[in-house]
This record gives sequence, C-alpha cells and structure tokens, in this order.
Amino acid sequence: MSVKHPKVAVLLAAYNGMQWIEEQLTSILHQSAVDVTVYISVDPSTDGTESWCLVYADQHPSVIVLPAAGSFGGASRNFFRLIRDVEFEGYDLVAFADQDDVWHTDKLQRAAHAIQSRQVDAYSSNVTAFWPDGKTHLLDKAQPQVEWDYLFEAAGPGCTYVMSKSLVDELKSSMLANWPKLQEVSLHDWYCYAFARRHGYRWYIDPETSMNYRQHERNQVGANKGLSPLIARYKIIHDGWWFNQVRLIARLVGQGADPFVRAWLSLRRIQLIKLSFSAWRCRRRVRDKVFFFCICWATALIGRKAK
Repeated sequence: MSVKHPKVAVLLAAYNGMQWIEEQLTSILHQSAVDVTVYISVDPSTDGTESWCLVYADQHPSVIVLPAAGSFGGASRNFFRLIRDVEFEGYDLVAFADQDDVWHTDKLQRAAHAIQSRQVDAYSSNVTAFWPDGKTHLLDKAQPQVEWDYLFEAAGPGCTYVMSKSLVDELKSSMLANWPKLQEVSLHDWYCYAFARRHGYRWYIDPETSMNYRQHERNQVGANKGLSPLIARYKIIHDGWWFNQVRLIARLVGQGADPFVRAWLSLRRIQLIKLSFSAWRCRRRVRDKVFFFCICWATALIGRKAK
C-alpha cells in the first residue's frame, strides 16, 4: 500500500544564479517523504540562467519554468509574481526557495510534520549560514513570538518558509487586491509573515536548522552577524527605508486602524519615543529589542523619519 506524501509547490526566484542553482535544485528534488514540484521565475539574467533553467526543466518533469514576465528588479517582486501566477489547486503546502542555498534532505518533511502535529499554518526555521572559506554560523531566529513582532521583522529567512494552501490562498487574494501598492514592499518574507499573523494564522519557528544558507557578495539580505551588518542596518533605518516599510506593511495587512498602530503610524518625534517603550512587544530577540529602543530614540532625536 503506497503512502500518501504531502504535495508541495516550491516557488524559486532566480537571477544570475548559474554558479549555484543546480546544486540547490538537486537538494530540492531529493527531499524525503514529500512530492515536490518546483516553479521557477527568472528575472532577466546575463549569465544564461534562463536558458539553463529551460533545459533543466525539459529533463526534469517536476520542474516548471514560468514564461518570461519582464524585469522584476528584486527578489520580492519575483516571489510576488510566483504567488500570483502559480495555480495551487491540488497542493497541500507552498514553500519559498532561493537559488543559492542547499536544503537538508528532510527540510520539507520536517516542515510538513510540524504543521500537522502542531496544528499550525506556517513554518520557518533557523539556518546555518556558510561562507566560501568554509566558515559556518547558526542564525537563530526561533525566539518566542511576541505581540507585534510581525510588523517589524520577518520570521527568519524567507527561504525557510512553508505555508499551508489555505493561508496562501487568502494571501494571494489580498495581494491581487493590493497589487500596485504591493510592488513597494521590499521584503516578501516580512510581508507574508505579517499577513499570516495579522489574520490569525499560527506560525511555528523551528529552532533546528533546515538548510545551509549561502553567503556571498550578491545576497540581497544576508546573515546579520558581526558589527558591519549592524552598522549597515542602522544606515538603512536612519535613511527612512525601514520605518517606511513598517508603515506600508501595517497598512497593507489591514492593521492601520488598530489603536496601537495608529498611535505611532505618522512617526512623529513624540510617537517614536512612546513606541520605544513598547520594544519588548515589537521584536523577538533581546538584542533586537534593545536596538529597536535605541533606533526609535535616535530617529526621534535626529529628526529623521520615514519618507
């Protein structure tokens, strides 16, 4: 008697990925105890990624390359395109994949088991960052979720996300209704986590690592490790991008009228100072709570705010 495995649609956004994409696809197609179909959307590339993916798909029935759709200008819009254009009927779960990582063989099996056994709607996990020189580092994102963390951070790297079809169906409907404004969202994983939490879906963050998270100079968002990334993130926040995204995502997920959100949404000086005292409800990691408190005060005192 055959065992029915969960059917998973894996959405892979590609761009100039010839160095790594074959290794990543191999790790996805060799997932244990799940039936996988990989959908690839290629942002126009200069290294032959499009033609290579088409040949690979001809040789692997479980890989489908979506028709060219112009330039996306970033991974977020590419992933939004995948959610919009892939038909999820018949699938149990939907997962995101980057082109340059290496998945553990049981990544999707572990996610499917967690979603079923814990009766949650979505899964993400810790990852092991690795560098070309062989160095590795555990990226721990599995701190307990707090009341408002989803408006200020993602649930970890989006390449670990696995979501139920019911969640993705509602997410897709909302995205289509807000499509023009959605194009301003820079991080698809942050938005998806915010949408899920805002609409009452349960999310589990696994403390076990599920994949090797490749670090290189072209990472759109890499490992937040050491002083240099912290300084870079401060500059981004200081320039207004981060708070602008916070406001945009809060409004897109329908949270703009909530009394807590409305109290700081215009991000005036006094509002930022008041928001700083809610840091413990806005970020998961203790270090990030302290950083959040300091950023609110620095932004208020320097007089910079979201554009």
